[in-house]
Amino acid sequence: MKKSLVALAAAILALGLVACEAPKPAVKTVGISMPTKSSARWIADGANMVKEVEALGYKADLQYAEDVVENQLSQIENMITKGVNALVIAAIDGESLSSVLQKAADAKIPVIAYDRLIKKTPNVDYYATFDNFGVGVLQASYIETALGLKDGKGPFNIELFAGSPDDNNAYFFYDGAMSILNPYIESGKLVVKSGQMGMDKVATLRWDGATAQARMDNLLTKNYSKEKVAAVLSPYDGISIGILSSLKAVGYGTEAQPYPVVTGQDAEVPSVKSIIAGIQTATVFKDTRELAKKAVGMVDAVLNAKAAEVNDTKTYNNGVKVVPSYLLIPVSVDKTNYEEILVGSGYYTADQLK
Repeated sequence: MKKSLVALAAAILALGLVACEAPKPAVKTVGISMPTKSSARWIADGANMVKEVEALGYKADLQYAEDVVENQLSQIENMITKGVNALVIAAIDGESLSSVLQKAADAKIPVIAYDRLIKKTPNVDYYATFDNFGVGVLQASYIETALGLKDGKGPFNIELFAGSPDDNNAYFFYDGAMSILNPYIESGKLVVKSGQMGMDKVATLRWDGATAQARMDNLLTKNYSKEKVAAVLSPYDGISIGILSSLKAVGYGTEAQPYPVVTGQDAEVPSVKSIIAGIQTATVFKDTRELAKKAVGMVDAVLNAKAAEVNDTKTYNNGVKVVPSYLLIPVSVDKTNYEEILVGSGYYTADQLK
């Protein structure tokens, strides 16, 4: 009887201790909305984001919208309904999210714009990106150096391509490039034979390589039956691939008629291989591992009622407010430094680029 009472008392005590233990807080979830899996760059961004989110003890809900605005809106709305604690969004169309982000604000869900500025809404807390004007400067400066423009060489024929008109970054890339190229165009050292200049003429919807290839086909047919193009400003590697396919089809890429200088951006594996092979000339590397760290750092700050680290509070006005931003530094990559920059940093292995 005594043993039974002791056992009963022990059991009651144990139950009391369990009842007194504080319940563990629920793990917070970060919704991550990425534009498309059609670009290796965005696949890497998504993977980096998940890694960084989970490293800080949060759950990640990663969704890709395959460059369909309606898909992205639906996915974000679903994340809000499920009760995510924060949203990180790389917008397909930076002006299409106002209504859904009002729902996020009503639910007190903070929003981080990832790489692409979200416009026309007050409901963006922070913006993590690269120095996008600087990307364009790097691309144009490479053309400037490769053609010897500073040394007074020329004239050279050039054609201009820009990114998607619904992506705010495309304007920064183009404006950065033209800050270098315009003086040479005005002096006649660079000649845009097609006459096509300005975002309304040279933009490439959805950054699509096939669209760029079709436009380059048209430019070559109408303007270069007798003359040659010496350089093509391309804002992105996927667009560069289309441009180079068009050039190859009309005989460029031989010893007698080498490829023109063709720039790019994102250091995607096919384009780095093309650079190594002497086809594409250069690209701009943006270390998305570091971008993910900055974006997740912003998430962690807002979820803990702290101010996030920023280094720009003037540049990115989304039409409603200036969004506090952190700008990372891009790097120009060509055949001379790809091993040091891309392999040396561990971004790629040497085998990936063979």
